[in-house]
Amino acid sequence: MSLSETIRKMNEMKLFGMTRSLDERMKTAVKQELSPEELFGFLVDDEYYYRQNNRLRRLLQKAKLRIPQACFEEIDYKHPRLLVKSKVVELQTKDWIESSQNILITGPTGIGKSYLSSALGQWSCRQGHQAFYRRWPKLLEELYAARGEGSYLKRLEKLTKVKVLVIDDFGIHALNDQGRKDLLEIVEERYKTGATVITSQLEIKDWHEHIGDPTIADAVLDRLLHGAHKFELKGPSMRREHKKT
Repeated sequence: MSLSETIRKMNEMKLFGMTRSLDERMKTAVKQELSPEELFGFLVDDEYYYRQNNRLRRLLQKAKLRIPQACFEEIDYKHPRLLVKSKVVELQTKDWIESSQNILITGPTGIGKSYLSSALGQWSCRQGHQAFYRRWPKLLEELYAARGEGSYLKRLEKLTKVKVLVIDDFGIHALNDQGRKDLLEIVEERYKTGATVITSQLEIKDWHEHIGDPTIADAVLDRLLHGAHKFELKGPSMRREHKKT
Protein backbone atom coordinates (compact mmCIF):
# COMPACT_ATOMS: atom_id res chain seq x y z
CA MET A 1 0.00 0.00 0.00
CA SER A 2 1.37 3.46 -0.92
CA LEU A 3 2.01 6.14 1.68
CA SER A 4 -0.44 8.51 -0.03
CA GLU A 5 -3.17 5.88 0.23
CA THR A 6 -2.42 5.40 3.93
CA ILE A 7 -2.61 9.15 4.50
CA ARG A 8 -5.91 9.32 2.61
CA LYS A 9 -7.40 6.65 4.89
CA MET A 10 -6.04 8.37 8.01
CA ASN A 11 -7.69 11.63 6.94
CA GLU A 12 -10.91 9.78 6.21
CA MET A 13 -10.83 8.40 9.75
CA LYS A 14 -10.08 11.94 11.01
CA LEU A 15 -6.68 10.98 12.41
CA PHE A 16 -5.42 14.46 11.63
CA GLY A 17 -2.83 14.55 14.41
CA MET A 18 -1.16 11.41 13.09
CA THR A 19 -1.37 12.63 9.50
CA ARG A 20 0.34 15.92 10.31
CA SER A 21 3.27 14.27 12.07
CA LEU A 22 3.63 11.09 10.00
CA ASP A 23 6.32 12.33 7.60
CA GLU A 24 8.48 13.83 10.36
CA ARG A 25 8.03 10.80 12.62
CA MET A 26 9.11 8.44 9.86
CA LYS A 27 12.29 10.47 9.29
CA THR A 28 12.97 10.45 13.04
CA ALA A 29 12.36 6.70 13.20
CA VAL A 30 15.05 6.10 10.59
CA LYS A 31 17.58 8.42 12.26
CA GLN A 32 16.99 7.08 15.78
CA GLU A 33 16.37 3.48 14.70
CA LEU A 34 13.00 3.37 16.41
CA SER A 35 11.14 0.08 16.58
CA PRO A 36 7.66 -0.14 14.97
CA GLU A 37 6.16 -0.15 18.48
CA GLU A 38 7.99 3.05 19.41
CA LEU A 39 7.02 4.78 16.16
CA PHE A 40 3.40 3.78 16.64
CA GLY A 41 3.48 5.05 20.25
CA PHE A 42 4.74 8.48 19.13
CA LEU A 43 2.04 8.68 16.46
CA VAL A 44 -0.65 7.81 18.99
CA ASP A 45 0.71 10.55 21.30
CA ASP A 46 0.57 13.05 18.43
CA GLU A 47 -3.07 12.20 17.76
CA TYR A 48 -3.94 12.30 21.46
CA TYR A 49 -2.43 15.77 22.07
CA TYR A 50 -3.87 17.08 18.80
CA ARG A 51 -7.36 16.14 19.99
CA GLN A 52 -6.74 17.46 23.50
CA ASN A 53 -5.59 20.83 22.12
CA ASN A 54 -8.60 21.03 19.81
CA ARG A 55 -10.94 20.24 22.71
CA LEU A 56 -9.32 22.92 24.86
CA ARG A 57 -9.64 25.47 22.07
CA ARG A 58 -13.34 24.66 21.65
CA LEU A 59 -13.97 24.87 25.41
CA LEU A 60 -12.23 28.26 25.62
CA GLN A 61 -14.24 29.60 22.68
CA LYS A 62 -17.50 28.53 24.30
CA ALA A 63 -16.45 29.90 27.71
CA LYS A 64 -16.29 33.49 26.35
CA LEU A 65 -13.99 34.53 29.20
CA ARG A 66 -13.57 38.25 29.78
CA ILE A 67 -9.78 37.82 29.72
CA PRO A 68 -9.12 34.74 27.54
CA GLN A 69 -5.36 34.74 28.18
CA ALA A 70 -5.77 34.79 31.98
CA CYS A 71 -4.12 31.82 33.70
CA PHE A 72 -2.90 30.77 37.15
CA GLU A 73 0.74 30.90 36.03
CA GLU A 74 0.53 34.66 35.32
CA ILE A 75 -1.28 35.81 38.47
CA ASP A 76 0.45 38.79 40.10
CA TYR A 77 1.24 38.13 43.77
CA LYS A 78 3.54 41.17 44.18
CA HIS A 79 0.78 43.76 44.12
CA PRO A 80 -0.50 44.39 47.68
CA ARG A 81 -4.09 43.16 47.62
CA LEU A 82 -4.27 40.39 50.26
CA LEU A 83 -4.20 37.63 47.63
CA VAL A 84 -2.69 34.58 49.37
CA LYS A 85 -0.79 32.41 46.90
CA SER A 86 -1.30 29.21 48.89
CA LYS A 87 -5.09 29.65 48.64
CA VAL A 88 -4.85 29.99 44.86
CA VAL A 89 -2.51 26.99 44.58
CA GLU A 90 -5.12 24.91 46.43
CA LEU A 91 -7.45 25.50 43.50
CA GLN A 92 -5.01 24.11 40.93
CA THR A 93 -6.68 20.71 41.16
CA LYS A 94 -9.97 19.27 39.91
CA ASP A 95 -11.34 18.97 43.45
CA TRP A 96 -13.27 22.24 43.65
CA ILE A 97 -14.72 21.68 40.18
CA GLU A 98 -15.80 18.09 40.70
CA SER A 99 -17.09 18.84 44.20
CA SER A 100 -19.07 21.85 42.92
CA GLN A 101 -17.46 24.26 45.38
CA ASN A 102 -18.25 27.95 44.84
CA ILE A 103 -15.61 30.68 44.72
CA LEU A 104 -16.50 34.21 45.85
CA ILE A 105 -14.14 37.07 44.98
CA THR A 106 -14.71 40.59 46.37
CA GLY A 107 -12.74 43.80 46.22
CA PRO A 108 -12.67 47.34 44.81
CA THR A 109 -12.58 48.09 41.09
CA GLY A 110 -9.25 47.45 39.38
CA ILE A 111 -8.02 44.96 41.99
CA GLY A 112 -7.92 42.02 39.53
CA LYS A 113 -11.18 40.20 40.25
CA SER A 114 -12.02 39.62 36.59
CA TYR A 115 -8.53 38.30 35.86
CA LEU A 116 -8.71 35.83 38.73
CA SER A 117 -12.21 34.66 37.75
CA SER A 118 -11.11 34.27 34.11
CA ALA A 119 -8.07 32.26 35.24
CA LEU A 120 -10.41 29.95 37.16
CA GLY A 121 -12.54 29.53 34.05
CA GLN A 122 -9.48 28.83 31.93
CA TRP A 123 -8.24 26.27 34.44
CA SER A 124 -11.54 24.39 34.33
CA CYS A 125 -11.29 24.24 30.52
CA ARG A 126 -7.75 22.88 30.82
CA GLN A 127 -9.15 20.15 33.05
CA GLY A 128 -11.67 19.22 30.36
CA HIS A 129 -14.70 20.90 31.97
CA GLN A 130 -17.01 23.38 30.30
CA ALA A 131 -17.00 26.92 31.67
CA PHE A 132 -19.15 29.94 30.84
CA TYR A 133 -18.56 33.61 31.67
CA ARG A 134 -21.07 36.44 31.91
CA ARG A 135 -21.21 39.83 33.58
CA TRP A 136 -24.20 39.82 35.93
CA PRO A 137 -25.99 42.79 34.28
CA LYS A 138 -25.63 41.13 30.85
CA LEU A 139 -26.87 37.80 32.17
CA LEU A 140 -29.98 39.43 33.63
CA GLU A 141 -30.66 41.12 30.26
CA GLU A 142 -30.37 37.78 28.46
CA LEU A 143 -32.71 36.07 30.91
CA TYR A 144 -35.23 38.89 30.51
CA ALA A 145 -35.07 38.53 26.71
CA ALA A 146 -35.33 34.73 26.95
CA ARG A 147 -38.47 35.06 29.05
CA GLY A 148 -40.04 37.22 26.36
CA GLU A 149 -39.07 34.73 23.65
CA GLY A 150 -40.37 31.76 25.60
CA SER A 151 -36.91 30.21 25.96
CA TYR A 152 -36.29 31.03 29.63
CA LEU A 153 -36.27 27.41 30.84
CA LYS A 154 -33.94 26.39 28.03
CA ARG A 155 -31.58 29.23 28.93
CA LEU A 156 -31.71 28.32 32.62
CA GLU A 157 -30.98 24.68 31.78
CA LYS A 158 -27.87 25.76 29.87
CA LEU A 159 -26.64 27.72 32.89
CA THR A 160 -27.35 24.71 35.09
CA LYS A 161 -25.46 22.20 32.97
CA VAL A 162 -22.21 24.14 32.59
CA LYS A 163 -19.67 22.82 35.10
CA VAL A 164 -18.15 26.19 36.04
CA LEU A 165 -20.28 29.35 35.77
CA VAL A 166 -18.40 32.63 36.17
CA ILE A 167 -20.60 35.60 37.14
CA ASP A 168 -18.65 38.86 37.08
CA ASP A 169 -19.64 42.26 38.54
CA PHE A 170 -22.43 41.04 40.81
CA GLY A 171 -24.01 43.86 42.82
CA ILE A 172 -23.32 46.77 40.47
CA HIS A 173 -27.02 47.59 40.05
CA ALA A 174 -29.97 47.24 42.40
CA LEU A 175 -32.02 44.07 42.00
CA ASN A 176 -35.72 44.14 41.17
CA ASP A 177 -38.11 41.32 42.05
CA GLN A 178 -37.41 39.43 38.84
CA GLY A 179 -33.66 39.78 39.25
CA ARG A 180 -33.87 38.30 42.76
CA LYS A 181 -35.90 35.37 41.46
CA ASP A 182 -33.46 34.80 38.59
CA LEU A 183 -30.56 34.78 41.04
CA LEU A 184 -32.34 32.26 43.26
CA GLU A 185 -33.19 30.02 40.28
CA ILE A 186 -29.57 29.96 39.09
CA VAL A 187 -28.12 29.30 42.54
CA GLU A 188 -30.79 26.74 43.41
CA GLU A 189 -30.42 24.78 40.16
CA ARG A 190 -26.62 24.75 40.39
CA TYR A 191 -26.42 23.79 44.07
CA LYS A 192 -24.16 20.73 44.37
CA THR A 193 -24.22 20.20 40.59
CA GLY A 194 -21.78 22.86 39.40
CA ALA A 195 -19.19 25.33 40.71
CA THR A 196 -20.13 29.01 40.59
CA VAL A 197 -17.52 31.78 40.61
CA ILE A 198 -18.85 35.23 41.57
CA THR A 199 -16.98 38.54 41.67
CA SER A 200 -18.34 41.67 43.31
CA GLN A 201 -17.31 45.08 44.56
CA LEU A 202 -19.66 44.50 47.48
CA GLU A 203 -18.29 42.71 50.52
CA ILE A 204 -20.00 39.39 51.16
CA LYS A 205 -21.50 40.70 54.40
CA ASP A 206 -23.44 43.25 52.31
CA TRP A 207 -24.90 40.74 49.83
CA HIS A 208 -27.93 39.98 52.01
CA GLU A 209 -28.96 43.64 52.09
CA HIS A 210 -28.27 44.02 48.36
CA ILE A 211 -30.53 41.09 47.44
CA GLY A 212 -33.28 42.76 49.44
CA ASP A 213 -35.90 40.13 50.04
CA PRO A 214 -34.86 38.39 53.32
CA THR A 215 -36.34 35.02 52.37
CA ILE A 216 -34.65 34.93 48.97
CA ALA A 217 -31.42 36.33 50.39
CA ASP A 218 -31.30 33.62 53.07
CA ALA A 219 -31.85 30.88 50.47
CA VAL A 220 -29.27 32.27 48.04
CA LEU A 221 -26.52 32.88 50.59
CA ASP A 222 -27.09 29.55 52.33
CA ARG A 223 -26.31 27.76 49.06
CA LEU A 224 -23.55 30.10 47.86
CA LEU A 225 -21.59 30.21 51.11
CA HIS A 226 -21.76 26.50 51.88
CA GLY A 227 -18.18 25.21 51.50
CA ALA A 228 -17.20 28.24 49.40
CA HIS A 229 -13.67 29.56 48.86
CA LYS A 230 -13.55 33.29 49.64
CA PHE A 231 -11.07 35.87 48.33
CA GLU A 232 -11.64 39.26 49.92
CA LEU A 233 -9.17 41.51 48.12
CA LYS A 234 -8.19 44.98 49.33
CA GLY A 235 -5.65 47.51 48.13
CA PRO A 236 -4.90 50.07 45.42
CA SER A 237 -6.13 49.62 41.87
CA MET A 238 -3.80 47.49 39.75
CA ARG A 239 -4.95 49.37 36.66
CA ARG A 240 -3.79 52.70 38.12
CA GLU A 241 -0.45 51.19 39.12
CA HIS A 242 0.09 49.73 35.65
CA LYS A 243 -0.82 53.08 34.10
CA LYS A 244 1.84 54.81 36.21
CA THR A 245 4.39 52.19 35.23
